[in-house]
Amino acid sequence: MSEQRNPTVEIRIEGLTKAFDDHPVLRGIDLEIAAGSFIALVGGSGCGKTVLLNHMLGLMRPDAGRVLVANPEDERGELLDLSALGADRVADIHVHWGVVFQRNALFSGSVLDNIGLWLEEVRHLDDAAIADTARQVLAAVGLPFDPDFLAERVDALSGGMAKRIAIARALAMDPRCMFFDEPTTGLDPVTAAQIQDLLLSTHVDDKEGRARTTIIITHDKDLLTRLRPRVVMLHEGLVSFDGPFEAFEASTSPIIRPYFDLMPLLHGQGSA
Repeated sequence: MSEQRNPTVEIRIEGLTKAFDDHPVLRGIDLEIAAGSFIALVGGSGCGKTVLLNHMLGLMRPDAGRVLVANPEDERGELLDLSALGADRVADIHVHWGVVFQRNALFSGSVLDNIGLWLEEVRHLDDAAIADTARQVLAAVGLPFDPDFLAERVDALSGGMAKRIAIARALAMDPRCMFFDEPTTGLDPVTAAQIQDLLLSTHVDDKEGRARTTIIITHDKDLLTRLRPRVVMLHEGLVSFDGPFEAFEASTSPIIRPYFDLMPLLHGQGSA
């Protein structure tokens, strides 16, 4: 089912409700994400961030409400109701999105195997074109393009290196949207800062100079402080804050302030 056209909207969430075993997790989420936005999704453990992300990705169906996403094949901004689409159509949309999971979800094999899989299977590129794309995305994440590195098995990489490969793999498909789940959790401060800078640099598509829509689940206060995204905070299944980082940081709300002060502890625990 398609909705009205709005070329400025990437994702619109209307009255999204989800419960598990009669336990409500999302209680009527309303949220609009403009194309090219840079958003951090925050909130205490169990507040529904991952469930909300899974609905945005079309991996869960809502009990009520809907998630509308921009049709990547319609420049006029047609919005599609994810829950009304079949699996094949959702898969077509996923081709235009990049997802970087907390634990990277790299598969067994080499660096080049990971970057090249979807380029071969979905884009049907030949070896030369895959190598050219690999060269570009590895440069974008600050990694070398040389035979020894391309042949290295990903299970031998450090945490920061594996995260860069996961980001490079997502960038290889030239996505219009990037989704990150706890991208700096488990990394040392220096590597985390490098990944934070990488999130900002990959927000812009160098090929066209446009900003990608970027959505990050995080407890990383340093990430928020350095990148200053729009912050959306969930609390008890509802949006309790939606605004600039500066207002979030300065808030004296009895919901926001305790969470803000606890962010370093939650980030260290890797708690989503």
